[in-house]
Amino acid sequence: MNKNDDGSERCEWTVTGMDCASCATKIRTAVSKMPGVRDVSVSVMSERLKLTLDHAEAGGEKSGRNSVEAVVKALGYELSTAAASSRQTFVLPHEDDGHHHHHDHGDEGPLAGKDGGHDASGHLHDDPSDRGKSWYQTAKGRLVSLTALLLAVAWGIEFLFPGSMGKWAFVAACLIGVAPVARRAFAALRLGQPFTIESLMTIAAVGALFIGAAEEAALVVFLFAVGEVLEGVAANKARNGIRALAALVPKTALLEEGSSTREVPADSLAFGQMVLVRPGDRIPADGEIVEGSSGIDESPVTGESVPKSRGPGEPVFAGSINAEATLRIRVTKAAQDNTISRIIRLVEEAEEARAPTERFIDRFSRWYMPLIVGLAAVVTLLPPLAFGGDWDTWIYRGLALLLIGCPCALVISVPASIASAMSAGAKRGLLMKGGAVIEAASRVTQVAFDKTGTLTHGRPVVTDIVALAANDDEVLRLAAAVEAGSSHPLAQAILRKAESVLLPTATGAKAIMGKGVSARVEGRILTVASPRFAAEQGALTSTAADQARGLEEAGKTVAVLFADGAALGLIGMRDEPRADAAEAIRQLRAMGLTPTILTGDNPRTAAAIAGSLGTEYRAEMLPEDKLTAIREMMSEGGVMMVGDGINDAPALKQANVGVAMGSGTDVALETADAAVLRDRVTDVAAKIRLARVTMANIRQNVALALGLKAVFLVTSIIGLTGLWIAIMADTGATVLVTLNALRLLTFNPERTG
Repeated sequence: MNKNDDGSERCEWTVTGMDCASCATKIRTAVSKMPGVRDVSVSVMSERLKLTLDHAEAGGEKSGRNSVEAVVKALGYELSTAAASSRQTFVLPHEDDGHHHHHDHGDEGPLAGKDGGHDASGHLHDDPSDRGKSWYQTAKGRLVSLTALLLAVAWGIEFLFPGSMGKWAFVAACLIGVAPVARRAFAALRLGQPFTIESLMTIAAVGALFIGAAEEAALVVFLFAVGEVLEGVAANKARNGIRALAALVPKTALLEEGSSTREVPADSLAFGQMVLVRPGDRIPADGEIVEGSSGIDESPVTGESVPKSRGPGEPVFAGSINAEATLRIRVTKAAQDNTISRIIRLVEEAEEARAPTERFIDRFSRWYMPLIVGLAAVVTLLPPLAFGGDWDTWIYRGLALLLIGCPCALVISVPASIASAMSAGAKRGLLMKGGAVIEAASRVTQVAFDKTGTLTHGRPVVTDIVALAANDDEVLRLAAAVEAGSSHPLAQAILRKAESVLLPTATGAKAIMGKGVSARVEGRILTVASPRFAAEQGALTSTAADQARGLEEAGKTVAVLFADGAALGLIGMRDEPRADAAEAIRQLRAMGLTPTILTGDNPRTAAAIAGSLGTEYRAEMLPEDKLTAIREMMSEGGVMMVGDGINDAPALKQANVGVAMGSGTDVALETADAAVLRDRVTDVAAKIRLARVTMANIRQNVALALGLKAVFLVTSIIGLTGLWIAIMADTGATVLVTLNALRLLTFNPERTG
């Protein structure tokens, strides 16, 4: 709990029993309506509820928190205050086996408001103590075993003692089996939520007993229990890939203190601390190698299967495996900001970015179930009352319709596919912030690339120094002094070239956005900028301009060092395309997409790179120019922008889908809708491929859910199918939809064939 300046408090709870996005929607909607509550955030993946509580409006500190807890518990969830000492809010709960996953099946009650498709009091959530157990050890598993035993005993009695004794055995089996379901139905009814699968199941079972279908009623209860277990086991598998991320970071680290080390919790590590990582250990924090060289297996984090050799000065990810030698690593990010936490944070944010298809289906499901219940009432009453039909026959058919009325399969058809796709992508370093991003990515027709650090390695090297009014060494020395402290790739190239040179002190450094940088060095203002800007300032002679042009036509980027309106020298640099850049462009074109380079570099250098890769290009673009270009491209169809720098952030935000390269700046990663952790350009094509397959899977799921409902709706009305088929249409469709979504877990988006 954290106090704010205005007297409000940021509160946080752990909520167990949330199974899908609609659970989060239900809690968020219900809690947001309470007095004094604002900024509500609910995460299904990390099972966290966070909100800001104004105690004055809520009626006091204790009263406000108690009210929130009461509402959440009334919705059917378990809730406890998050540990105050836990600073890493993105750690996921312990992995379970999935059988506490139970979708709710109805309209919202008054506590939940109008949003969300499922009903929390529907499929009541299992006790948290069931976690980690085999399915048959859980409450739902025990219900399956009990109903199976009762059904077997009833059939045995009927076989041995035909007649009324057998009938009463099935009645007893039905009543005993339906009792826990009925108890949950009444709990939901008290919350004002009558349209739950439990309530419909109870009515159908009891109704079947009244019309003499005791054997079928008992069978339906058993099939319902089986369906509940299968649904939970299948659906929760989609979350395991994301959950496993939290286990990648070791729990402890060897912290160096002087000449000794001591074991400390990994989540307590702070910026600047030094840790020792032995061969075979996982790296406990994002950091920079200070001493030692080793092969680093980054596959747990990025999916990159080949270990990379890392040495002093190079960055490493938390969760990576040190394969060869002991390393001393300086921590560069706190636990809550490391790569794993950022991935989990992306997943949490993704839950808010629901796909338009998912939002539509949620709206559809809110009126679908009451409509089916109304239809069941008409089927039950109209034929006997208006046409003299047999009451038992039409009551039976009406009860079958009730069981078909649950929209569970339809409601989970989208989030199950989205969760599976995000899990499959995360294993390969392909991150997307939710269903809205996946749907948008599936529709893009153009892909815009930043050049430096995206299509190229972002580590240009100095290839030429052309002295004009100073010698080569002087040009390098002064240019490096001006660029000291800059993180721009071109500045870093100059500084690497001047590593052994003693640099003078530069003061008053000032960036010229998209053009260069200036600073006072040895008493005069020096500027390192593009040839175009230098020409605008009158610093380039025609001879110098020709020399710069010659370097650019060779595919090199040119920086001009000038002072007092005169150029002192030219520095030529080359940044080679990534090894897979050409293949990535080929894949995109094969998918019917148009790739374009948007770069601040000069037209000649841009043309040389674009020509070698086979792309369109636009050159000499400032950040605002990239923004304008993206808007123009969006008028012709969906646009994906791929970049890595701060200057790419506006364009990343503007595009239909912004993708940040994993080595890019934090600003780019936070602004973007998606990220490519492995720095492979071919992963951009893989991301689009995954999005397209996911949307195809969603369409299959929706067709499967609605198709089965439609078929059994008709067959139940005309009497071809009965109660046990109806319950299979509900739980069976849910399991089929979930299993179809789980196929995405095995999909390899890198495969082009």
